[in-house]
Amino acid sequence: MAIKSRMTRRKFAKTTVLAATATTLVPGFFTHCTRAPEPIKRVFGKLGFEVTTLGLGGQASLQWTPEGIDPVAIILKAFDLGINYFDTSNLYGPSQSNFGKAFQIKNLIPGIAGYNENLRKSIFLTTKTHLRYAKGGEGVAGVNNWTNGEQGTKTIDDLHRSLTLMFGDGKGNYPEGAYIDLMLIHNLNTREEVDALYEGLDNPDPNAERIGALAALRDYRDGTNHTGLNPENKKLIRHIGFSGHYDPSVMMYMIQRDRNNILDAMLVSINANDKLMFNMQHNVIPLAAAKNMGVIAMKVFADGAMYSKPAEWSNNPGHVVLTVGSESLPSHQLIKYSLTTPGVHLAIIGTGHISNKDAECQLTDNLAAAQILPDGLTETERSATEEMAAKVKEGKTNYFQLAIMPLTAPGEVTVTQKTENKIRNATISWNTAYAGDAPIKAYEIWRDGAIISEIPFTPQITTDPFTYSESLNDIIAHTYSIKVIDTKGRTAETPLLILDKTS
Repeated sequence: MAIKSRMTRRKFAKTTVLAATATTLVPGFFTHCTRAPEPIKRVFGKLGFEVTTLGLGGQASLQWTPEGIDPVAIILKAFDLGINYFDTSNLYGPSQSNFGKAFQIKNLIPGIAGYNENLRKSIFLTTKTHLRYAKGGEGVAGVNNWTNGEQGTKTIDDLHRSLTLMFGDGKGNYPEGAYIDLMLIHNLNTREEVDALYEGLDNPDPNAERIGALAALRDYRDGTNHTGLNPENKKLIRHIGFSGHYDPSVMMYMIQRDRNNILDAMLVSINANDKLMFNMQHNVIPLAAAKNMGVIAMKVFADGAMYSKPAEWSNNPGHVVLTVGSESLPSHQLIKYSLTTPGVHLAIIGTGHISNKDAECQLTDNLAAAQILPDGLTETERSATEEMAAKVKEGKTNYFQLAIMPLTAPGEVTVTQKTENKIRNATISWNTAYAGDAPIKAYEIWRDGAIISEIPFTPQITTDPFTYSESLNDIIAHTYSIKVIDTKGRTAETPLLILDKTS
């Protein structure tokens, strides 16, 4: 029976002790799946699927395979350990093909004798595309389309490519019944990219010059053909989401534009050096949680930069980390940090190598560390982990993330007035402030140098601004401002806005 996050503290403690001590008390404990306890699972946001707290990342040796490493064996071991979330991408070189080889061994190819449909339903398979347009879009400013070198490809080409590499012959063909659980639009960096993704979504037109990725992916999720790009009305994906490493404000904009609740999940960089940058944990993750999205943590080890790898993008097998943590920064502390960040459901971690010696096996070590409840670390313990991580490379590990930004004032603030039935009403509106290294506590509304209201902070879930209105019993001019305050008592304030007098 699966051990879920709603388990009792007593049962959780017993299971955690078993997992943590397995490598020292029972030789081969995690190597033989029949002897290993089933991993803890959490409900994956509004999707309802129960995911293991550790998922297998699609990079590391699955992409940049060092000599002597068998990437397929890593995938098979993840299955044997009970891991049920698998991550890959169209940008990860041979990663999808390696999954295809493992899926053949595990009888996960529909239409082939021995197809294990129950096993397929028990796992959650995610892949990614970096293509922003499903039709047109060449040369649009601020929009970066990355491919695998195939010129002219669009979003749905990547979807077909994923299916043929993982379930088919790798040459464009795949069997009826093959599907992807989650298709992520990968690595959002600019608001222009977000706008491109949403193009044509509200009013899809098959004759349009440009159609964004979301409209086409929705067709392939629902089995519709509103875009004209799914003429056979296929259902090839179950869920749609996105990922980001760089700018939480862009990722927030992506969620805020989602008025149709198309986005089910978000893959986000989150590790113990997050607060040293424009952080995710106090900005976009709370917004995703407010929308009940599934949240997947990545870059738990800063893409290996917490350890031996330089703080730069991986591009060769030499960048794959083959060790298990370090004495100065135990890897299990970083895993627990990401998994106890409010809103996070699981963490995906790339694996360099596996071993029958549990103390040397990255996969078993990572899985043991991931057996933790959402509140499994105290704030003191989380702070201690941040202090350890900040000493690595002088805290400059998160090369993929925008530089630190302190608490900001609310944006796009306006004040307007309207008189109805001889009553003068003033309305002040604003867009969200962005948090620094502490959560935002409240907005304060100030008039003529005095506070008139305090509004508890909540994430801004759409592009519609927040508003505050009051009735005035005078005709004189007034000044307004909004002050934001975080949990450390720090503030940021907008410039004064003048409300003109009335006649």
